[in-house]
Amino acid sequence: MSQKILVPLDGSTLGEAALHHVEEMVSNLALEGKVEVILFQAITLLTYAVATGDEAVEIPYTPNELEQIKVQAMDYLGKAAECLEGKGVTVRCKVAFGTSSAEEIIKAEAEVEADLVAISTHGRHGITRWAFGSVTDKVLRGSKVPVLIVRMPNKG
Repeated sequence: MSQKILVPLDGSTLGEAALHHVEEMVSNLALEGKVEVILFQAITLLTYAVATGDEAVEIPYTPNELEQIKVQAMDYLGKAAECLEGKGVTVRCKVAFGTSSAEEIIKAEAEVEADLVAISTHGRHGITRWAFGSVTDKVLRGSKVPVLIVRMPNKG
């Protein structure tokens, strides 16, 4: 039996909370068959603002700047993959550019033919969830495969 697990990461400690659960899971799954973990990062900030007097203008990143951003993201994912070394799994890293993290995660899920998406959540509720939206919630609603949602542990 082969399993593919997509783990979206955003570069934060919170985002890595799901990775620790996947690390524990893959040891057991690897005994039953081939396991592949795809660490994924969606880059959604495709422009930057330049102040021009009282206004700001959105300037798109150049292809060279986007390539540098992709290299940095791949370096980060490679470092994150170190915790899975020696666990008997194959690890791939994937970076995508788009305007919505949730949409890019759902696209990646289909592209890599994932069997599971393991994602972290801030656990926001009320007005902050309404104001910021929830990537995790959008992925949960749009996913075609099971989604493991890991909440960041409370500190204190």
